[in-house]
Amino acid sequence: MSEKEKEMEKLKKECLEFCYNHSLYEKGTYPVFGKGSLETKIILIGESPGYWESQKGEPFVGAAGKVLDELLENVGIKREEIYITNLINIRPPNNRDPKPEEIKEFAPYLERQIEIIEPEVICSLGNFATRFIFKKYNLGNKLEGISKIHGKIFEPQVTTEDIQNSLFEQKRRGIKGIKIIPLYHPAVATYNANMKEILKKDFKILEKFN
Repeated sequence: MSEKEKEMEKLKKECLEFCYNHSLYEKGTYPVFGKGSLETKIILIGESPGYWESQKGEPFVGAAGKVLDELLENVGIKREEIYITNLINIRPPNNRDPKPEEIKEFAPYLERQIEIIEPEVICSLGNFATRFIFKKYNLGNKLEGISKIHGKIFEPQVTTEDIQNSLFEQKRRGIKGIKIIPLYHPAVATYNANMKEILKKDFKILEKFN
């Protein structure tokens, strides 16, 4: 087992323990941790698990997951070649939006996954994941609704503190050489079939990083 695998296994254990003791946890369901290659260049971040995800304990296995698989296949990427995770690890009741305090509670687990993998590209799927990632990487002044910024490439804005940090620390925090690509959440294509073509076009951008 590689160092990355050991780190991720330890993090997963910590995260699941936190989830099973969280007020959002519902008996008979499963928390959902990230899954995929730890050597990938690409991380996809969704919002939160849906019904089927919480039944199986895996990310993107419901209707939106089928759309995601099709989008990836269309650009020649296999699911196991990338890493897929979520902003929060437990399905909110009735699939409601995650609350700010819930996002804050789960954020350290997402941030550690990013640090362990050190991706070249972070794709935020939908408004919630995009808002979080843009704020994390000092892109708050570029933040707009997903309908305006989807499919565009952004780079983290470097602060004075980042410049003062070592190159190792910049890389660890994902400031150095990373690309942020906000995308529509694949679930939109399950409500509006016309959106699939827009998604396909946006996902084409990943070909250059694969």
